[in-house]
Amino acid sequence: MPVAVITGAAQGIGRRTAETLAELGYSLALSDLKPATETLAAVHKFGAEAVEHVGDISDEDVVTRFAASVKGRWGRADVLVNNAGISFIAPAETITAADFRRVLDVNLVAPFLLAKVFSEMMLKQKAGSIVNVASIAGLVGVADRSAYNASKHGLVGLTRTLAAEWGGCGVRCNAVCPGWVKTDMDDSAQASGLYTDADIINRVPMGRFASPDDIARAIAFLADPKQSGFINGHTLTVDGGWTADGSWESLRLSHR
Repeated sequence: MPVAVITGAAQGIGRRTAETLAELGYSLALSDLKPATETLAAVHKFGAEAVEHVGDISDEDVVTRFAASVKGRWGRADVLVNNAGISFIAPAETITAADFRRVLDVNLVAPFLLAKVFSEMMLKQKAGSIVNVASIAGLVGVADRSAYNASKHGLVGLTRTLAAEWGGCGVRCNAVCPGWVKTDMDDSAQASGLYTDADIINRVPMGRFASPDDIARAIAFLADPKQSGFINGHTLTVDGGWTADGSWESLRLSHR
């Protein structure tokens, strides 16, 4: 069985990705800041072998121990899904350096650390797929999210660089760039009154939020060498047409 490593696996996109890959026959190493109890229960229903590792992936020692535990159990890693991330919404002029660095540590430095340690196994295998969960905020600017946008733009750049470095050794690296997804992160932002469902739905040509399942299936596609074996260094945008659409709102809504 192939082995997939998923960060941010306790909820949202990470949990749905774990369920999707479990159904496809992967063994799973799940990581999060909190126990992924519900995710473990869900993937076990598919008969998947799965373990969890609780810890802060921006800490290099935590990441090193995580990789060692995966290697000790399975001796290999076939897929790494760098999904864990945090948001920080505030006007740029109000953000402290410490807050800015924390977002970069989780959203950009941690994926680098994970790619570094798990690539050791992949490069020896001459095979592997790294899927970084970036964002449309890694392709365009979104106001009041300077730290988040910077981290996701950086993650897209890291994706392309690792694809260039490791592709010749059989290790592919791609990114998925979701639009707005209905997750706990979105619920928290809406609870703070930052935007409404209508704000997002009216902006998306397809007229809805993305679902965790939309993103999980894109990740599964990029993970599978049979389906995407010659795709490397790509940013797969899963946004319902958001970044493709230059229409104004009344024009967009007139086509529904």
